[in-house]
Parts: sequence; C-alpha cells; structure tokens
Amino acid sequence: MTATAATGDARGAGGTAVTRLPWWAVVLPVLAFAVLFGLIAGGGEAHATDGDPAVGRILERIQHTLAR
Repeated sequence: MTATAATGDARGAGGTAVTRLPWWAVVLPVLAFAVLFGLIAGGGEAHATDGDPAVGRILERIQHTLAR
C-alpha cells in the first residue's frame, strides 16, 4: 500500500506563510501574564501573620545568606 504526500505548500495570498494558532495558544500566555502581574502589583497589601518567631529567624538567615 502506498501513501501519497501533499505537494502543495501552506502559502496564502501574496506568497506569505499562513500560520494558524489554536485559541489557547494566545489566551494562556495572556492569562498567565495577567495573574503574575496581579500578584506583583498586589504585593503591597501583604500583612504579617502571628507565627512562630523561629520561622522569622530562619527567613532572616536565608535572606542574609543570599545577600552575600
């Protein structure tokens, strides 16, 4: 059994290549950008929690280590 290959190319009017993207290929990056931008922009509304002071000391040590 033989298979036939398509001989035409995917060119539109004027000799330009035609590229068709699925809807999610455009929507997902836009949605991800909007969510990440919202997290960054809303960072000023964070409030400290009443937690264990040891956690704060650990975070300070990590920050101090990374700042070197």
